[in-house]
Amino acid sequence: MTDLLLLCLAGTAAGLLNAVAGGGTFLSLPALIYVGVPPVAANATATLSALPGYMSSAWGFRGDMRAEGTLGLRAILCLAALGSILGALLLIVTPGETFLWIVPWLLMLATALFAVGPKLLMLLRQRGDGIAGPVLSGAAILAVSIFGGYFNGGLGIMLLATFGLLGHVDLHGMNGLKNVMAAVLSFVSAAAFVWADLIAWEQAAVMALGAMAGGYVGARLSRRIVRTDLLRGFITLVGASMTVAFFVM
Repeated sequence: MTDLLLLCLAGTAAGLLNAVAGGGTFLSLPALIYVGVPPVAANATATLSALPGYMSSAWGFRGDMRAEGTLGLRAILCLAALGSILGALLLIVTPGETFLWIVPWLLMLATALFAVGPKLLMLLRQRGDGIAGPVLSGAAILAVSIFGGYFNGGLGIMLLATFGLLGHVDLHGMNGLKNVMAAVLSFVSAAAFVWADLIAWEQAAVMALGAMAGGYVGARLSRRIVRTDLLRGFITLVGASMTVAFFVM
């Protein structure tokens, strides 16, 4: 019961953070490994359990999404599906010990990108809309999709930064598109993980229920958060702490 409660709380908090700013995997992945799920299976389970949260928060942002940038929504989602398949297949063939060695480096990269995200977005916006053409935009979407299919951590801020590169400027719309694209990434890669029998179903079900509630609440509350810098600082601290913890394991 203690493990199930921990997973439910971690899933709820992860769903809320993913909706507002990203970084939910910093909580869900360590929680799954803590309760005994093997590393590769934990990453696959965290990806599946995040899906309901992405879907509910995308629904919460449904009125904010607008057409921006040089790529249409259909092209973005097709590239996301392709990249997530490639990333998921890469994870499936990664041995557990190798992935456990890679995890802290991925967490460190995701934490660093999350920490510098606002400044990166500011620099991209200062360069103006439409700074990337369709080819570069497509390559960027494909690259971040491969990363997201392999490792869900830090995906939110990487998507926001990529959208800034594509010329998007409306943050609420970007958040909505981020969650739609993350839902597609999670759905496609999770299907591959199910096929490979990597999902810890009991833990995934508990965490998914929490993520769904947290994702919707996070989307509804995001406009009311004034000090987003404090929230981002807290998530960065969590990511840094998890990075250190995995390095010393």
